[in-house]
This record gives sequence, C-alpha cells and structure tokens, in this order.
Amino acid sequence: MIQLTIMKITGYGPWTLTLGSDREHELQMLQASLYQKIQKLFSEKNGLVFQNRSDEFFAITNGITLDEHIDIQKELGKLFEVKVSMTIGFGDTPFDANISAYNGKRNEKFLNKEFNIYGSVNGKEEQNVAIMHIDVDSLTAKRKMLSPYETSSLMFKLYSKMSDFFLDKKSLAFFMGGDNFMVVSNSQHKIHAHEFIDQIKNEMNLILNCGIGINNTGRGAAKLATKSLDTIREIRDSGKEKPEVYELK
Repeated sequence: MIQLTIMKITGYGPWTLTLGSDREHELQMLQASLYQKIQKLFSEKNGLVFQNRSDEFFAITNGITLDEHIDIQKELGKLFEVKVSMTIGFGDTPFDANISAYNGKRNEKFLNKEFNIYGSVNGKEEQNVAIMHIDVDSLTAKRKMLSPYETSSLMFKLYSKMSDFFLDKKSLAFFMGGDNFMVVSNSQHKIHAHEFIDQIKNEMNLILNCGIGINNTGRGAAKLATKSLDTIREIRDSGKEKPEVYELK
C-alpha cells in the first residue's frame, strides 16, 4: 500500500501575469526554491519528493499524518507568496494512489479546508514502499561520441520509454537528472525491472543497472535502492560479473 501526496501551486497562471513579461528567471528561481523546501520538509519526516512538473510535485508519504501535512503547509505559507494545494491518496499500487489523490481533489474531498488539503490518509506505517534506482551503465563512453545536448536527448528518449512501460505496470517513473531515474514500483518490481532492462537493451542498445529498495517509508526505500545500485557498481568495478538487478530490504 502506497500513500502519495500530490502538491500543486494554486492560482499560478494569474499570479505569474502580475510579474510582467520579464518574469521567466524569477519563475525558475521560485520553482527551484519551492522544490528545495518541500523536499527538505518531507524528507525530515522520512518522505521523498519527486518533481512531476516544475509547478507540481509527488511525495511518497507513507506514515506521514494529516497533522504533519498541516505543519508543512504552515511552514510553506511563511516562506512563499504562492499557495500550494495538497492531495493525499493511497492504493495498492503507486498509480492507484495517484488516482485516489486525483479523485480527492476533483471531488473536493477536504481533509482540511483552511490549509487546502484534500483526499484520504492511509495512516498505516507497516505498509512497504518499493523504489527502483536505475542508471545507464558506462554512459561516459557514449559521452565521448555525443555532445551534451545529444546526451540529454538520449536520456529523455529513455525516460519516455520508461514512463510508458512502468505506467502500464501501474508504477510511476521520475527522471532524477544525469542518467539517474527512480521508479515507485508495484509488488512485481523485480520481474518488471528485468523486462524493462531487456527492452532497452534491444531497442536502444543501452545497458541499465537497477537497484531496488524496500522499506516502510519513501526515504528509507530510496536509500536502500541507491545502496543496491552502489553495490552493483562495486561488483562491476571489482572485475566480477555484475547483476543487472540488486535488491535490499
């Protein structure tokens, strides 16, 4: 069972118009500052935040209560002129949690009207989260043949395929920068990781590494996923045959 919180800047379009035409640099700084603060506040409660779009964020919030969401909203209200809505949902898969949150906002199911929080709180800390941390093996060699922009284009193509593949499995994929991706996965994480690695090997001639972490919090699962990925690299660098997928609980 996954608990997911979707955050979105409210009234953003009309507010941006008040800044005039010379505003893009200010908007980029605002979005970066907001993401930094949201990530800090949720990670302190063992959550993990992903950028969905620059004005929208997805947080894995297993074990984080409504009162803790309210505390975060209070802190954001002190720091930023713009307001953020929060919609909490949960489900057996990450995609189902996303739909639960979406329906909570669409149906105006308020958990706290004063602080603009919608949805439903799971409240069960014992439920586990599975996160994959995926990177491209030996991307440095490809960078010698591709310009920086071409390398970025290649990563976006990979991300597009990843998003489509895992969405079909009711999982959510996020680009983390560089050649790093994270997938909030369903219970069939290991099977789907191998399937996707084989697909990309055949379609894009890229070798992927996938570390998997399972924990009862988003931050804990991400930590174990990264540790798993580091273990794959250590095995590779030792000269031994590396596994494509490694899992820690």
